[in-house]
Amino acid sequence: MGTIASVLQWKCVICLQVNPTEKSCCFNCGAKRSCTIEKEEVRPMCSPVNFEENNRSSKNHSQLKHSVSYSSSSSAKWTCPHCLFLNVASAQDCMTCMTSKPKGISASQEQNQTLQQPNNNSSTWSCKRCTFSNLIDLHCCEVCEAPRSPNIPLTLPRKPIIVKYGTSGLDSDNNHSKEAAVNGRKNGTVVVNHQYDASWTCKKCTLINPIGENVCSACSCSQLYSEKKVESQGSAHSPTKKDTWSCPQCTLLNSHSISKCRACKTAMTPQSQTKVGTPTIGSSPIPSSPARNIPSSKRTPNSPMGGWQCSACTFHNKKSKSYSCEICQSSRSLTALSPPAPAAISRHESEPSASLRHTEEEQARLKWKRIVGFCRTSGDKFVDDSFLPTGRSLHNSTQEGVQWLRPSQIVSSAASHVKWAVFRTPLPSDISQGILGDCWLLSALAVLAERDELVQNVMVTREVCNEGAYQIRLCKDGMWRTVLVDDLLPCDQRGHLLYSQAKRKQLWVPLIEKAMAKIHGGYGALVSGRSIEGLASLTGAPCESISLQPSTNGSNREEAEVLDEDLIWARLLSSRTAGFLMGASCGGGTMKIDEEEYRQKGLRPRHAYSLLDVLDFSSKGGPRLLRMRNPWGHFSWRGDWADDSKLWNPELRAICMPHGDVEGVFWISFQDTLVFFDCIDVCKVRSGWSEVRLPGLLPPCAFSDHVLAVLVTVVEPTELDLSLFQEGSRHTDRSQRSPVDLCVALYRTGSVAAPQIGQLVVHSRRQLRGFVATNAFLEPGLYLIVCLAFNHWDLNPVEGAVTHYPPCVLALHSSKRLLVEHITPSPFVLADGLISLTMAKGQRYEGREGMTAYYLTQGWAGLVVTVENRHADKWLQVRCDCQESFNVVSTRGALLTVDAIPPLHRQVLLVLTQLEGGGGFSIAHRLIHRLSPQGGLNDWGPPGESHQPLLTSAVTGLHTPRPI
Repeated sequence: MGTIASVLQWKCVICLQVNPTEKSCCFNCGAKRSCTIEKEEVRPMCSPVNFEENNRSSKNHSQLKHSVSYSSSSSAKWTCPHCLFLNVASAQDCMTCMTSKPKGISASQEQNQTLQQPNNNSSTWSCKRCTFSNLIDLHCCEVCEAPRSPNIPLTLPRKPIIVKYGTSGLDSDNNHSKEAAVNGRKNGTVVVNHQYDASWTCKKCTLINPIGENVCSACSCSQLYSEKKVESQGSAHSPTKKDTWSCPQCTLLNSHSISKCRACKTAMTPQSQTKVGTPTIGSSPIPSSPARNIPSSKRTPNSPMGGWQCSACTFHNKKSKSYSCEICQSSRSLTALSPPAPAAISRHESEPSASLRHTEEEQARLKWKRIVGFCRTSGDKFVDDSFLPTGRSLHNSTQEGVQWLRPSQIVSSAASHVKWAVFRTPLPSDISQGILGDCWLLSALAVLAERDELVQNVMVTREVCNEGAYQIRLCKDGMWRTVLVDDLLPCDQRGHLLYSQAKRKQLWVPLIEKAMAKIHGGYGALVSGRSIEGLASLTGAPCESISLQPSTNGSNREEAEVLDEDLIWARLLSSRTAGFLMGASCGGGTMKIDEEEYRQKGLRPRHAYSLLDVLDFSSKGGPRLLRMRNPWGHFSWRGDWADDSKLWNPELRAICMPHGDVEGVFWISFQDTLVFFDCIDVCKVRSGWSEVRLPGLLPPCAFSDHVLAVLVTVVEPTELDLSLFQEGSRHTDRSQRSPVDLCVALYRTGSVAAPQIGQLVVHSRRQLRGFVATNAFLEPGLYLIVCLAFNHWDLNPVEGAVTHYPPCVLALHSSKRLLVEHITPSPFVLADGLISLTMAKGQRYEGREGMTAYYLTQGWAGLVVTVENRHADKWLQVRCDCQESFNVVSTRGALLTVDAIPPLHRQVLLVLTQLEGGGGFSIAHRLIHRLSPQGGLNDWGPPGESHQPLLTSAVTGLHTPRPI
């Protein structure tokens, strides 16, 4: 809110011009203020303010009315020693020049001070043109820039030129008004007009007001104080470019007659005396070129002049798709050093998993009750019309003799007097696989059967429904779904269940199997899989795989990762102690399988087993044993530590098999597990944890602003599990898109307003899988999660049609509650994220002085090459050749790339990813580099180009050079 003096004005009797109180001469015609008017009470001249239109509060409204009701003699005042402006006693800073109120002025002195002409003050001098009081060290007026000379006429232009500054925010606090005024000068863009514009900018708070209002609607400062009087550009006193120097701090143009910047008071340096239009990069001056006049029809949003403006030499480049300046060859990415604050798409707070499940179950039961009530009224059984009991829903649509029966019609081996139930006491022995190859699901169910509460969490309908309507809660592709199914189950001609069996007349196994078939399009879609997928679908908990085979980069066995057996065993023991669910994959992945050898050992290759227990007797000289179960219910292990093995002693047998051996359940040593099994899948089922799930898209490097980026605020130390899911390809319709590669990375960040990629905390392996996961222990602070995917080789969407890209879901599980924001990231988040990831986890190669290359291959289904140019004045030309690679695809669209990296920049040259997940791949790369005193590729590419292939709009977010 402005002071009382800011609205006190007087009107000239000759030209009726409204003038400020401290002016003794008319602002327009120069006539002196008449004695009769000076003796009258000065009336406030202000136009009414529409407070509703300007969104002002009722409090400000009342304050403004109160301020304009005072007269000039109603309160004590003090005179500014700098500009002699008359201020009220309550003002701590001068309203005109922001000079602080002098100390030692008593109330009586303030009351008796009057507006006088400046005396011979040794610290100031008065401008002859605009009467502004300037500091003694200034050689030209700070307001109108007139030179300090006694022979300057007192005439003023009829219509003064208004120098308008861009707004820097609204602040009504007087303590910050001085800073706001300086920022307005410092950051504003000077626009000179010879007539009044449709608006004017307040000098105090920098608010833009309509021309019809004489006072600022925010702080009540008069419009007259906001009109800076200068001569036109063609006047004799207007400084030219030769007479000015650019402030190195705020870049304001100042006259050579003053030694300090008028805005920020920074002293003039020899470098700042460089002629305007000749900025430098490093130590070499670069000649500038005038900005080109581009028609408004061809202007782009990047710059009002069209094209884009180089931040190094300020040249306006006409080509909007070029990524290096035509004059100085600087990278276009320099213009994005300070990106705008991202907008939050959605904000969430993680909720306890148990509370979310309870809420969703209550909502699902309401729908179930309406269906059951309708069936009871009509007297009909429920039939699910979205998954009809027809041949199209079966594994083999041409199979004959299949009939769909209700539980009361199914033939069961249980006694006839035993009634049907959803479940009694779920046991792993209740699982028995039929003719459908869904062992991955049934092995996961067998693990769940070890704990009754987990089976109950899946079955929302826990009692037999006479109307035949049941609800099952499943997590498909990372999102929870409550699936409604009927109890019509496929049976053979004899009335026996065709697929999973219902032992002891329990329906939970065939009903869960049918619900899974429904959400995937049919029973045929359940054939083949890994137990980790079943565990994730049944529990929704974070899952991870413990590899039991050394992984390699493509077909190169020499680069195989060393397998740490002790670490694997420790992870298995800790997972079992924590009560996590586990399953084992037998003979899968890239293992070379001898079918006959597996058959002799009693194992089935490419088959999923349940891992029920882990015991360690090594401290007593005994073995390391794992207890597994075949979901078929038969075919057990026949090697060492089998049921009839001679290695058992009475003590160990009593501990491991207190109730004797069980068909389909066996013990196997850890060493044999490493030989015959591919991996162990772990499902981290916990109680008391919180979760939040965010949907998004998986665009390639084309649309970086659509990358799923999440800002996480950690209030207290917590353990965090991240899981990134993509839309599953498990569907009877084979025309669906192929899965893309996935990777999720977690970085530190320091700003909520504009979060940037910081230090890498953790990242998942990059794989062509349905989902990837990783975990970390986090201290309080801000973190940024970025979801990465690049293998979009089979997608051909229309440019800009981001809805064609694969959907994804990011699931966060934490021991403590989190604050989560889904934000719109920086356009270069992919480039910055991969650079940070490669530098932290990649192999480092030092080239010639000032050049470093990083290669990321371990844990990455392909290759990432990043090159750093640390030279301050030389370009780095790099040629990357990967043409001898096999079964990989490049984000650049070519396996041979040539790039000119600007000084002090890094660039992701290319990202190679495995083309198809089923086959092997190999990667071979060669890197050649050289230095150049200027941009361009010279004899390595077309003239005038810095990248080959060109950095089109499809790859800018990933491959644009980024400043160090």
